[in-house]
Amino acid sequence: MDRARNFIPGPNQELLDIKPIRSLAPMFPAPMGVNINQSSTPPLVCVTPVGQFPTGFGGGNLPAFGSFTTFSVTANGFSQAGTSANGAIDATPISAYKTRSSGATALNGDDEPYSGNQTSASGRKAKKRSAGLSADGSDGVKVKRPKPIYKNLVAGKELAFLPASPNNPREIVEAVHMTFEALRRRHLQMDETQDASRRADLKAGAIMMASNIRANVGKRVGTAPGVEIGDIFYFRMELCIIGLHAPSMGGIDYMSAKFGADEDSVAICIVAAGGYENEDDDTDTLVYSGSGGNSRNTEERHDQKLERGNLALERSMHRKNEIRVVRGFKDPAMVAGKIYIYDGLYKIQESWTERTKFGVNCFKYRLQREPGQRDGAAIWKMTQRWIQDPSTRGRVILRDLSSGTESIPVCLVNEVDHEKGPGQFTYTNQVKYLRPVSSMTPMQGCGCQSVCLPGDANCACGQHNGGDLPYSSSGVLVCRKPIVYECGEACHCTLNCRNRVSQKGIRFHFEVFRTANRGWGLRCWEPIRAGAFICEYTGEVIDELKVNLDDSEDDYIFQTVCPGEKTLKWNFGPELIGEQSTYVSAEEFQPLPIKISAKKMGNVSRFMNHSCSPNVLWQPVQYNHGDDKHPHIMFFALNHIAPMTELTYDYGVVGEETSHRARTCLCGSLTCRGLF
Repeated sequence: MDRARNFIPGPNQELLDIKPIRSLAPMFPAPMGVNINQSSTPPLVCVTPVGQFPTGFGGGNLPAFGSFTTFSVTANGFSQAGTSANGAIDATPISAYKTRSSGATALNGDDEPYSGNQTSASGRKAKKRSAGLSADGSDGVKVKRPKPIYKNLVAGKELAFLPASPNNPREIVEAVHMTFEALRRRHLQMDETQDASRRADLKAGAIMMASNIRANVGKRVGTAPGVEIGDIFYFRMELCIIGLHAPSMGGIDYMSAKFGADEDSVAICIVAAGGYENEDDDTDTLVYSGSGGNSRNTEERHDQKLERGNLALERSMHRKNEIRVVRGFKDPAMVAGKIYIYDGLYKIQESWTERTKFGVNCFKYRLQREPGQRDGAAIWKMTQRWIQDPSTRGRVILRDLSSGTESIPVCLVNEVDHEKGPGQFTYTNQVKYLRPVSSMTPMQGCGCQSVCLPGDANCACGQHNGGDLPYSSSGVLVCRKPIVYECGEACHCTLNCRNRVSQKGIRFHFEVFRTANRGWGLRCWEPIRAGAFICEYTGEVIDELKVNLDDSEDDYIFQTVCPGEKTLKWNFGPELIGEQSTYVSAEEFQPLPIKISAKKMGNVSRFMNHSCSPNVLWQPVQYNHGDDKHPHIMFFALNHIAPMTELTYDYGVVGEETSHRARTCLCGSLTCRGLF
């Protein structure tokens, strides 16, 4: 990061061609005293809906706070949407099929009425159904939800993890998503030592539903407040708990909505899982296949029917309502994984039927992206081409800023002004200590013969970390700790041990780029999962006795100053699963004496700018010596970070000891403190 220019606006002679995908910023909730079997905790804020709601839906009798209103919780379905392969085109228009009466009841993803007094097409009142939710979408386990009590949303310490301002939809979505991801990582860690009968993401989702910690409860046409184009997700359950797409399995989300005096069942969101993506590079057009009819069992295959989600899509074509689209792509880092990108609002332009290779008729819908929206999936496709062939990245000043020091080149790009590069420095991926590492206190190693295993009571490194290995099997940090102890040279385990993560160096395609008003910044071509290792802060360790004499002009000094609340609250909220809280408040935070200067020598970390709403956190790590006062400073992703999103971390809250180095903040976040 170009800290010297972080607070001085630079010239802006040319607009950026590439706009970063916005990902979720962290806000870690930690509700207390929640019994997941029978909870009285209210749900998170339900944002005022965009568009019309069916008669009888909502909680109009509930109190409101500002522009937000709480709605009664509804059961979201887990309907299964089938897929079909492309085949010969049948020109029969879908409009030729018989459609349902326009007096449709408000439906959820399971095609059942919402709870509440609603009238069916026949004029009879629909029977109230339980406001329960299948915990994993298949076992039928129901979770009873309490009535929302809005006053508890801002009451006392028990809900201190919630956003300070309930008027900010983005903060609410961040808080919900952060809780889910943290619970999922913790369950993944526990499942490695226990019998795991269900996936960690489904367990986390069930806890969230039982505790009523959700965003955007209640269906709506149009945008989902707080969810931004380009936000990325790794699990369908994430889409469900933030209110973007209610069904955890079905590809079509729909509801009954009013259009003037008429009421119609229309689609509000679809998930294009990637099986029917266009072969061309037209990212503004999507051909989507209807649901049903396709099965691995030949006897169960049949023509798709114009009902439920398929009917809603057909009615949306005539009503011309906007539909949220989530596009799915193969996760390059996981063999069978997917990444979901919210790509904004689309409208259906045409529909037809098509015979698949299995001989069944399938509905097809052509959707066109609404103009004037920021890029979403287009950036994903662009960066994937760069990764395959880095020479296709244009406007590059220098192909490898590291001059071969890193295993993956770090390119230098300027699309803003005529600056040719940052000030001179020596690129290094090592920390230069005041004395040789060999003369420092040695670190006790483990005696594991092959690799360290979860739950092994004889593993010294596991015991150093509190009994659990700090990383998942895929190398993701589970939770923030005072110090993470990795295996090192003193250990008997091999280099393939899962407890050797940050010491192996960077694994992403980084680019140093010119920002509009904060000098140089850092971003990445790949998506980065929450908890993934990013890089180390390298440079020269400086004498803490001399630092205050000459550090006022050094804008590249890293100190373990207390960060903002979003970094402190990253841990998994153990109260939700009956564990003791590990939260450390700003008053309890204890800084370490280590100080590192990257002014003369450093790596990509020196280009990371400050943000009061960061997407990266710093974590002390030890592996090659035992001096806990001078650990390695490693950076990990606070949340899922989409390609071409600037990487930022919190430099720390200004205090008495750091006031002489305070700078005006230009991060632009809604939670900006003004100084850093």
